[in-house]
Amino acid sequence: MGGKAVSRKEKGLSGKQKAALLLISLGPEVSAAVYKHLSEEEIERLTLEISGVKKVEPEIKEEIIEEFHNIALAQDYISQGGIGYAKTVLEKALGSDQAQTIINRLTSSLQVRPFDFARRTDPAQIFNFIQNEHPQTIALILSYLEPQQAGIILSSLPQEVQADIAKRIAMMDSTSPEVISEIESVLERKLSSTVTQDYTETGGVDAVVEVLNGVDRQTEKTILDALEIQDPELAEEIKKRMFVFEDIVTLDNRSIQRVIRDCENEDLLLAMKISSEEVKEIIFKNMSQRMAETFREEMEVMGPVRLRDVEDAQMRIVAVTRRLEDAGEIIIARGGGDDVIV
Repeated sequence: MGGKAVSRKEKGLSGKQKAALLLISLGPEVSAAVYKHLSEEEIERLTLEISGVKKVEPEIKEEIIEEFHNIALAQDYISQGGIGYAKTVLEKALGSDQAQTIINRLTSSLQVRPFDFARRTDPAQIFNFIQNEHPQTIALILSYLEPQQAGIILSSLPQEVQADIAKRIAMMDSTSPEVISEIESVLERKLSSTVTQDYTETGGVDAVVEVLNGVDRQTEKTILDALEIQDPELAEEIKKRMFVFEDIVTLDNRSIQRVIRDCENEDLLLAMKISSEEVKEIIFKNMSQRMAETFREEMEVMGPVRLRDVEDAQMRIVAVTRRLEDAGEIIIARGGGDDVIV
């Protein structure tokens, strides 16, 4: 079966067809680099489409490359200055009609997450603004920030409100676009594109777990202790989804070995300083005999260390563990029996 030739006369090419023709036009090296960023299903569909093309007419090739260039240009402008700015630039470059066509194509699928500007702002600046706001307002803003940002801010807030805010994040379901828009306007910055008018979901237990994973251990303990009094079921659900250094005993041996390999030896030594004998033994069990002997000797001669240094080392090991889980390198069994390893 021969491939099909594509000529200028063919109308109404689908997005998948245009993508296939674009990759053919860009050549094998560039196409291979693009493939690295696609899912297996996308690769399969594109490869099937490419295999069916025998020839690409020069005119079609130029038109598709130009269309791709214009869309990429518009996306770049949007990332710099918003859709309004992108439209202004495109109108000057291409004329009103073509500019509007490109913008419409982009905005049909573009979703700008609320508080995007805040995620590019230093946490200290955000803290200075929101520290005296209503706890519900603080919870809403933190739920939209990056977990690390939110963790820093939550740690900086007074202890007496930390648990309340964490609970509000966990219980948050959806917030109307009007409320979000009003809070953004108080932050004196409007989103650069039209926010979808659907109710925006944020918060929830997963969100508060991510935030708590970004706070220091003392803040985490203070919040969870308070939540155990206010809402024991919520506290238990949060703890089920969190991973702390001592939870390394729940990992399988292969995962523990991978964590050990990716962590600094100094961090492991510090982290084990105050850990239980069970934790120490399972870590030693997954080291080589030589490494375990070296660690035991160094721990015997190790002098006093600051508790904060030990906790920081444990947090770095937990961060490595979570990074490996995100990458699919290891599996962390969560509460509730959902993560059965077979």
